[in-house]
Amino acid sequence: MPLQILVDEEKCIGCGKCAEICPKAAKIWKVGSVARILDLRYCHVCTLCAMECPTDCIKIIRPGEEA
Repeated sequence: MPLQILVDEEKCIGCGKCAEICPKAAKIWKVGSVARILDLRYCHVCTLCAMECPTDCIKIIRPGEEA
C-alpha cells in the first residue's frame, strides 16, 4: 500500500495550517472549507502537517501500516 494521508473532514475546519507549514504545499494541498490532498508523489512524509493541525484531523499512514 502506498503512503496515505487521511483528512477527517468532520474535524477539519479548513484553517490551512497544514498547507502553510508543508514544504511542498502547492503540489500537495488544496484548502477550502476543508483540506484536501492533491498529489502525494511530492510528499516527504515530514509529518509537519499532522503536527500543526489544531483539530488533529490528519492521519499519516506509511506503507505497511494499518489504516
